[in-house]
Amino acid sequence: MKTENLAVPELAAVEIHGMTRGAFLARGTLAAGAAYGLGAVSPFVSNALAASGDVDIVNFALTLEYLESAFYTAAASKVPGMSSDLKALVKEIRDNEGEHVDALTAAVKQLGGKPAAIPKVDFGGAFDSPESFLKLANVFEDTGVSAYNGAAPGISSVQVLAEAGAIVQVEARHAALIRLQRGQTPAPNAFDMTLKADEVLAAVKPFIKG
Repeated sequence: MKTENLAVPELAAVEIHGMTRGAFLARGTLAAGAAYGLGAVSPFVSNALAASGDVDIVNFALTLEYLESAFYTAAASKVPGMSSDLKALVKEIRDNEGEHVDALTAAVKQLGGKPAAIPKVDFGGAFDSPESFLKLANVFEDTGVSAYNGAAPGISSVQVLAEAGAIVQVEARHAALIRLQRGQTPAPNAFDMTLKADEVLAAVKPFIKG
Protein backbone atom coordinates (compact mmCIF):
# COMPACT_ATOMS: atom_id res chain seq x y z
CA MET A 1 0.00 0.00 0.00
CA LYS A 2 1.40 3.44 -0.92
CA THR A 3 1.60 5.72 2.09
CA GLU A 4 1.45 9.08 0.36
CA ASN A 5 -1.87 10.88 0.65
CA LEU A 6 -3.26 8.30 3.09
CA ALA A 7 -5.55 9.45 5.88
CA VAL A 8 -3.83 7.24 8.49
CA PRO A 9 -0.40 6.16 7.18
CA GLU A 10 0.43 4.48 10.52
CA LEU A 11 -2.03 1.70 9.68
CA ALA A 12 -0.44 1.18 6.27
CA ALA A 13 2.82 0.26 8.02
CA VAL A 14 1.20 -2.71 9.78
CA GLU A 15 1.60 -5.95 7.83
CA ILE A 16 -0.61 -8.97 8.52
CA HIS A 17 0.34 -12.32 7.03
CA GLY A 18 -2.17 -15.16 6.88
CA MET A 19 -4.83 -16.53 4.57
CA THR A 20 -7.64 -17.18 7.03
CA ARG A 21 -10.87 -15.24 6.61
CA GLY A 22 -10.16 -13.41 9.86
CA ALA A 23 -6.71 -12.30 8.67
CA PHE A 24 -8.12 -11.25 5.29
CA LEU A 25 -10.83 -9.13 6.93
CA ALA A 26 -8.31 -7.65 9.36
CA ARG A 27 -6.12 -6.57 6.44
CA GLY A 28 -9.16 -5.03 4.79
CA THR A 29 -10.07 -3.23 8.00
CA LEU A 30 -6.61 -1.70 8.33
CA ALA A 31 -6.66 -0.81 4.62
CA ALA A 32 -9.99 0.97 5.05
CA GLY A 33 -8.69 2.94 8.02
CA ALA A 34 -5.41 3.78 6.34
CA ALA A 35 -6.97 4.94 3.08
CA TYR A 36 -9.96 6.92 4.33
CA GLY A 37 -9.64 7.34 8.08
CA LEU A 38 -11.14 5.53 11.01
CA GLY A 39 -14.65 6.55 9.99
CA ALA A 40 -14.25 4.07 7.13
CA VAL A 41 -13.68 1.07 9.38
CA SER A 42 -17.19 0.53 10.75
CA PRO A 43 -19.05 0.50 7.39
CA PHE A 44 -16.35 -1.65 5.80
CA VAL A 45 -16.66 -4.24 8.56
CA SER A 46 -20.48 -4.16 8.47
CA ASN A 47 -20.54 -4.81 4.73
CA ALA A 48 -17.74 -7.38 4.76
CA LEU A 49 -19.47 -9.41 7.48
CA ALA A 50 -23.03 -8.93 6.21
CA ALA A 51 -23.48 -12.54 5.08
CA SER A 52 -21.43 -14.09 7.88
CA GLY A 53 -22.50 -16.07 10.90
CA ASP A 54 -21.49 -15.56 14.51
CA VAL A 55 -18.42 -17.80 14.22
CA ASP A 56 -16.95 -15.70 11.40
CA ILE A 57 -17.70 -12.48 13.26
CA VAL A 58 -16.14 -13.68 16.51
CA ASN A 59 -13.11 -15.03 14.65
CA PHE A 60 -12.67 -11.63 13.02
CA ALA A 61 -12.76 -9.99 16.46
CA LEU A 62 -10.36 -12.65 17.74
CA THR A 63 -7.91 -11.82 14.94
CA LEU A 64 -7.98 -8.14 15.90
CA GLU A 65 -7.35 -9.10 19.52
CA TYR A 66 -4.41 -11.28 18.43
CA LEU A 67 -2.92 -8.20 16.77
CA GLU A 68 -3.40 -5.98 19.80
CA SER A 69 -2.07 -8.64 22.17
CA ALA A 70 1.04 -9.06 20.02
CA PHE A 71 1.44 -5.29 19.76
CA TYR A 72 1.44 -4.62 23.50
CA THR A 73 3.46 -7.74 24.33
CA ALA A 74 6.22 -6.58 21.99
CA ALA A 75 5.97 -2.97 23.17
CA ALA A 76 6.54 -3.97 26.80
CA SER A 77 10.06 -5.15 25.96
CA LYS A 78 10.98 -3.18 22.83
CA VAL A 79 9.98 0.47 23.33
CA PRO A 80 12.95 2.42 24.77
CA GLY A 81 12.66 5.22 27.30
CA MET A 82 9.14 4.57 28.57
CA SER A 83 8.13 6.27 31.82
CA SER A 84 7.10 4.10 34.74
CA ASP A 85 3.47 5.13 34.23
CA LEU A 86 3.57 4.19 30.55
CA LYS A 87 5.24 0.85 31.30
CA ALA A 88 2.50 0.04 33.81
CA LEU A 89 -0.20 1.03 31.31
CA VAL A 90 1.32 -1.08 28.53
CA LYS A 91 1.42 -4.14 30.78
CA GLU A 92 -2.15 -3.57 31.94
CA ILE A 93 -3.46 -3.26 28.38
CA ARG A 94 -1.37 -6.27 27.32
CA ASP A 95 -3.01 -8.35 30.03
CA ASN A 96 -6.47 -7.08 29.06
CA GLU A 97 -5.89 -8.04 25.43
CA GLY A 98 -4.72 -11.50 26.48
CA GLU A 99 -7.95 -11.99 28.41
CA HIS A 100 -9.93 -10.83 25.37
CA VAL A 101 -8.15 -13.45 23.26
CA ASP A 102 -9.02 -16.16 25.79
CA ALA A 103 -12.66 -15.07 26.00
CA LEU A 104 -13.17 -14.91 22.23
CA THR A 105 -11.39 -18.23 21.71
CA ALA A 106 -13.78 -19.81 24.20
CA ALA A 107 -16.76 -18.13 22.48
CA VAL A 108 -15.82 -19.58 19.09
CA LYS A 109 -15.57 -23.05 20.60
CA GLN A 110 -18.93 -22.64 22.37
CA LEU A 111 -20.46 -21.76 19.00
CA GLY A 112 -19.07 -24.99 17.57
CA GLY A 113 -16.39 -23.33 15.47
CA LYS A 114 -12.62 -23.47 15.17
CA PRO A 115 -10.70 -20.46 16.53
CA ALA A 116 -8.82 -18.43 13.93
CA ALA A 117 -5.10 -19.05 13.62
CA ILE A 118 -2.72 -16.48 15.06
CA PRO A 119 -1.45 -14.39 12.12
CA LYS A 120 2.12 -13.17 11.76
CA VAL A 121 2.34 -9.41 12.01
CA ASP A 122 4.91 -6.67 11.51
CA PHE A 123 4.39 -3.30 13.20
CA GLY A 124 7.06 -1.43 11.26
CA GLY A 125 8.86 1.25 13.25
CA ALA A 126 6.22 1.56 15.94
CA PHE A 127 8.60 0.54 18.72
CA ASP A 128 11.37 3.02 17.86
CA SER A 129 10.27 5.49 20.53
CA PRO A 130 7.48 6.09 23.07
CA GLU A 131 6.04 8.70 20.71
CA SER A 132 5.84 6.38 17.68
CA PHE A 133 4.44 3.60 19.86
CA LEU A 134 1.74 5.81 21.38
CA LYS A 135 0.75 7.18 17.99
CA LEU A 136 0.10 3.73 16.54
CA ALA A 137 -1.46 2.52 19.80
CA ASN A 138 -3.93 5.40 19.59
CA VAL A 139 -4.83 4.51 16.02
CA PHE A 140 -5.00 0.79 16.80
CA GLU A 141 -7.41 1.26 19.70
CA ASP A 142 -9.66 3.57 17.71
CA THR A 143 -9.63 1.07 14.85
CA GLY A 144 -10.61 -1.75 17.19
CA VAL A 145 -13.53 0.20 18.62
CA SER A 146 -14.81 1.09 15.14
CA ALA A 147 -14.42 -2.53 14.01
CA TYR A 148 -16.43 -3.85 16.95
CA ASN A 149 -19.12 -1.25 16.29
CA GLY A 150 -19.28 -2.35 12.66
CA ALA A 151 -19.45 -6.05 13.51
CA ALA A 152 -22.01 -5.86 16.33
CA PRO A 153 -25.18 -5.50 14.19
CA GLY A 154 -24.48 -8.83 12.52
CA ILE A 155 -24.24 -10.87 15.74
CA SER A 156 -27.20 -13.18 16.35
CA SER A 157 -26.31 -14.61 19.77
CA VAL A 158 -27.36 -12.37 22.65
CA GLN A 159 -24.59 -13.85 24.79
CA VAL A 160 -21.91 -13.13 22.17
CA LEU A 161 -23.27 -9.62 21.61
CA ALA A 162 -23.09 -8.93 25.35
CA GLU A 163 -19.51 -10.20 25.48
CA ALA A 164 -18.51 -8.06 22.50
CA GLY A 165 -20.14 -5.05 24.15
CA ALA A 166 -18.16 -5.66 27.32
CA ILE A 167 -14.90 -5.85 25.33
CA VAL A 168 -15.49 -2.77 23.18
CA GLN A 169 -16.09 -0.65 26.28
CA VAL A 170 -12.65 -1.61 27.59
CA GLU A 171 -11.08 -0.94 24.18
CA ALA A 172 -12.57 2.56 24.28
CA ARG A 173 -11.05 3.10 27.73
CA HIS A 174 -7.70 1.98 26.35
CA ALA A 175 -8.00 4.60 23.61
CA ALA A 176 -8.76 7.30 26.17
CA LEU A 177 -5.81 6.31 28.36
CA ILE A 178 -3.45 6.29 25.39
CA ARG A 179 -4.66 9.76 24.42
CA LEU A 180 -3.96 11.02 27.94
CA GLN A 181 -0.41 9.66 27.67
CA ARG A 182 -0.07 11.72 24.49
CA GLY A 183 -1.35 14.85 26.23
CA GLN A 184 -4.57 14.82 24.22
CA THR A 185 -8.27 15.02 25.04
CA PRO A 186 -9.48 11.50 25.97
CA ALA A 187 -12.87 11.78 24.23
CA PRO A 188 -12.59 14.40 21.45
CA ASN A 189 -15.90 13.55 19.72
CA ALA A 190 -19.41 12.96 21.03
CA PHE A 191 -20.07 10.39 18.27
CA ASP A 192 -17.94 8.13 16.09
CA MET A 193 -18.30 9.38 12.53
CA THR A 194 -18.64 6.98 9.59
CA LEU A 195 -18.56 7.06 5.80
CA LYS A 196 -21.00 5.33 3.44
CA ALA A 197 -20.22 1.63 3.09
CA ASP A 198 -20.29 1.55 -0.72
CA GLU A 199 -17.87 4.47 -0.95
CA VAL A 200 -15.48 2.82 1.50
CA LEU A 201 -15.54 -0.57 -0.23
CA ALA A 202 -14.86 0.98 -3.62
CA ALA A 203 -12.00 3.01 -2.17
CA VAL A 204 -10.18 0.22 -0.34
CA LYS A 205 -10.68 -2.61 -2.86
CA PRO A 206 -7.34 -1.95 -4.63
CA PHE A 207 -5.46 -2.25 -1.35
CA ILE A 208 -6.83 -5.62 -0.22
CA LYS A 209 -4.74 -8.55 -1.31
CA GLY A 210 -5.90 -12.14 -0.88
